[in-house]
Amino acid sequence: MGTGVGRGRSACAEGSGGRIWLYEIRIFIHDVWKLVLNRKMDDDDDDIPQLSSHTLAALQEFYLEQQQREGMKTSQGFNQYSIGSIEEDWQLSQFWYSDETASCLANEAVVAAGKGGRIACVSAPSVYQKLKEQDGKDFSVCILEYDRRFSVYGEEFIFYDYNHPLNLPENLLPHSFDIVIADPPYLSEECLQKTAETIKYLTKGKILLCTGAIMEEHAAKHLGVKICRFIPKHSRNLANEFRCYVNYASGLD
Repeated sequence: MGTGVGRGRSACAEGSGGRIWLYEIRIFIHDVWKLVLNRKMDDDDDDIPQLSSHTLAALQEFYLEQQQREGMKTSQGFNQYSIGSIEEDWQLSQFWYSDETASCLANEAVVAAGKGGRIACVSAPSVYQKLKEQDGKDFSVCILEYDRRFSVYGEEFIFYDYNHPLNLPENLLPHSFDIVIADPPYLSEECLQKTAETIKYLTKGKILLCTGAIMEEHAAKHLGVKICRFIPKHSRNLANEFRCYVNYASGLD
């Protein structure tokens, strides 16, 4: 996916503490496999690597959250378009919007696209999912996403790597979408600039960009968008302040 500053979790979840216990788990797994491959496993526990109490507690908390999510899916009935039906992958800098924010952005996109409009979601899967929950409304939508887990959405999924911004299917014609909503995965000018190439290729004119507040100057430079009053929220707290930017008269002000 390239390099850059990720969107950022809260200090507890994705700050230095989060990175440390994830790193320690990787080292732990590596050391266990070394013992297995070298046939050193015996009755002596002294050679078996151990996780620190902090890392073990964090790992147990993570698995508890996983079990709770699976339990909710079972009890409430599984909806493939619900936010969280595909788990966040922190290594891909994936952090889903809150349900309220996703609904607000989806509704804004529908209004901006107009009757029979076409909407492209670039690296913004939670908005795509919320749009799909509005089944029956007069619009069409597709999702451009690097994570191939979203290929479960069939023909509406288009594999997308911002490092190759114009490497798109031939049937994805230029200026064929009434609005493009995009959320570049990294807070870097390089990532935004390359994503901007894709956005400008796809849109007929309207752009709804979601990215960090620190990217305001770059957003104006590469896309001609202005910051909105609406402040997007995520299902988990992020360390970096997020904002929305548009280049048209929107309902987000």
